[in-house]
Amino acid sequence: MYGEKLIRMTKLMLDGMFYCGIAVIVTLPLSLRYAGRHYSRAFQEYYVLMLLIFAAAGACGIVIVGELRKMMRTVEQKNCFVSENVKSLEVMGITSAVIVALFFVKCFFLPTPATFIIVLTFFIAGLFSGVLSFVFREAIRYKEENDLTI
Repeated sequence: MYGEKLIRMTKLMLDGMFYCGIAVIVTLPLSLRYAGRHYSRAFQEYYVLMLLIFAAAGACGIVIVGELRKMMRTVEQKNCFVSENVKSLEVMGITSAVIVALFFVKCFFLPTPATFIIVLTFFIAGLFSGVLSFVFREAIRYKEENDLTI
């Protein structure tokens, strides 16, 4: 009962994050112009660079959330240890590395504490996804061996 509610809530949150992420990327040009006018002139000075970095990172974020949504479908079906989830974890790891690279570039133009935190967070997320993909791959192998034994 509790597990089913948690799965449903997680799925709803991921769906919301997916569509809100798309909305954020679509409105990014306006948001950056607003930030440049009201918060920091650096956003105006590096507008095109920031737009490219944030849009690319946002697209990567949407890819990550999309892969998590795919994985949640296998959780709902009570069949988590499948090769599609290994592929999703690998994609999330690579996508996290792209975000790290994007924000590492940003460090040279507009370094902020948040930028360094994002680099560290996605570096760890990428490593975590990579390790978890190996764990899932092994779990699938054990499951397949066990299925053949029975």
